Amino acid sequence: MSNPIRRIAINTGGGDAPGLNAVIRAVVVSAIKRGWECVGIRDGFNGILCPERYPEGGVVRLTLDKVRGIAHLGGTILGTTNKGNPLKFPVTMPDGTTQEIDRSDDVLQFFAKEGLDALVSVGGDGSLTIANALHRKGLRVVGVPKTIDNDLDKTFTTFGFDTAVDFATECLDRLHSTAESHQRIMVVEVMGRYAGWIALHSGISGGAHSILIPEIPFDIDKVAAKVRGRDKLGRMYSIVVVAEGAQPVDGHREVLAPAEVGHAERLGGMGERVAKALQERTGKDARVVVLGHLLRGGSPTSFDRLAALRFGAAAVRGLDNGLSGVMVSLAFPNVDYVSLEEVAGRMKAVPMDSDTLQTGRDLGICFGD
Repeated sequence: MSNPIRRIAINTGGGDAPGLNAVIRAVVVSAIKRGWECVGIRDGFNGILCPERYPEGGVVRLTLDKVRGIAHLGGTILGTTNKGNPLKFPVTMPDGTTQEIDRSDDVLQFFAKEGLDALVSVGGDGSLTIANALHRKGLRVVGVPKTIDNDLDKTFTTFGFDTAVDFATECLDRLHSTAESHQRIMVVEVMGRYAGWIALHSGISGGAHSILIPEIPFDIDKVAAKVRGRDKLGRMYSIVVVAEGAQPVDGHREVLAPAEVGHAERLGGMGERVAKALQERTGKDARVVVLGHLLRGGSPTSFDRLAALRFGAAAVRGLDNGLSGVMVSLAFPNVDYVSLEEVAGRMKAVPMDSDTLQTGRDLGICFGD
């Protein structure tokens, strides 16, 4: 890994998040400033592993013109996917069945053939686990943490999270007036399969009365009691924020589609379940709003935009300083680097001693426990 860098690649994998384009811009500008060429891999690693899908090329050269004016845009100009894991790549067998095979060597061979000296891998836990595996096989890699769920370990926050919370909070602000006008229960389902950061932060910021997160199994009767308690005080409406991965004390989550070859399980429907149960127990009209992928779209907030630009520049700086097998991390007030080994396969859940969680309890918010 001591060879000088001449060409680097960048890819974006997993779910999209506001700030991805800002990272791409920062990486490209910082690389070109050092005299390096930069290319982008389309749709995770699919641009390498499935070149037949890209008549215009699965790997594209990224020039200053290509990244001019993209930092404020949502999405990613490179595309992304959660179905192209080279460690478990889905292939159709002659008998029509689908199996997962390890195609990581194909990625390494492509890098060697194309004279690509390093990879900046932008993504969440899955993408960084892949990055770590490629690093262990000898590829020079720096990871950049991305997820709106904020569930990556070893970084204070991930870009995309602030934008998602900001939008969810605005939605809650709007729902207060309509819920109060109709004296309804409004149940707002937000993303968060295994960690409740979005629900917690937006719920507290947006004045929710109950917040249900995956880390705290909830008793629906306690949530109903919170609603009835507000009614007795003359507050005839309630806002309930539900993370998609929230689960009642019986442990049953709502799964839209189970995990299968090529992609993880899809959750959803807990908002509907909670609304129905609350309506039955309180006799009040309950409506559901599912924010879903609205949380992923749109321009990044200034915080996420700056974090993404800092991460992209720091990734190139790290490569220039000889680092590999690390992830850029936000450790106030500076950006730092942590080993991918410490991040891969780990998730950052809301801790029960979280100051933010304790703030919610002090404000009288019901967490269903």
